[in-house]
Amino acid sequence: MIKKAVIPAAGYGTRSLPITKVIPKEMFPIGGKPAIHYVVEEAVASGIEEILIVISRTKNLIMDYFDHSLELEAFLERVNKTHLLEKTTVPDVHIQYVRQSHAKGLGDALKIAEPFTGCDPFAVLLPDDIYVGKPALAELIEIFESYNENVISVKQLQNEMLKDYGIIKGELVSEGLYRLKEIVEKPKIFPPSNYAVTGRYVFNSGIYQYLSEVLPDFGGEIQLTDAIQLMLKEEVFFAKECTGDRYDIGKEQDYIRLLNR
Repeated sequence: MIKKAVIPAAGYGTRSLPITKVIPKEMFPIGGKPAIHYVVEEAVASGIEEILIVISRTKNLIMDYFDHSLELEAFLERVNKTHLLEKTTVPDVHIQYVRQSHAKGLGDALKIAEPFTGCDPFAVLLPDDIYVGKPALAELIEIFESYNENVISVKQLQNEMLKDYGIIKGELVSEGLYRLKEIVEKPKIFPPSNYAVTGRYVFNSGIYQYLSEVLPDFGGEIQLTDAIQLMLKEEVFFAKECTGDRYDIGKEQDYIRLLNR
């Protein structure tokens, strides 16, 4: 049922400065492949057939990576190194791109995707979050197809980390599955739980209505969290604690742990 996915990749990567002045965080290497390669692989493994990557004008490296390098392929054939051609392959999926001209937040990046997703339900994968093990998106799609309701991924985090994420309050439905009651963006005090949103979502097209109603925050950004909170007043929303190991590559410690696993 879920065949389309959106990967927002237009942010400045401020958590990883100064290297993100020149290298998008989505292109951080992990075992010889960039982080976004693994995110696209997860999408494909979860049944996604079309992907829209939202980029900025400084993220052309992402487009170049998923394109064919005809010169390199011709060179490898000419010097009898065709065994290396398999290293140049990328996931077999249709990828489109659209630019977010100004960094106005995740909610704004998602609004740009509406012509791509149309009335279809769709997935969102944040490339900061890398899952190892069972594809997290596949778990969300399984829930969506069972209940026909919106669903996001969550993980339990230590209390001192909660201020950096969207945090949920949920009602237990079954093991690892919660009905969402509240969601708060980066709470400085009194988080509603220690369950943090971890970069995987499945939405029906109704999310766009709520995004259009959200006002910019104090930094001028449209927060997806605010749209979800509005949505909760009228629609059912689930949160799934995904089983794979999750790494936030925007945090240096997590990135190093991922490289060393």
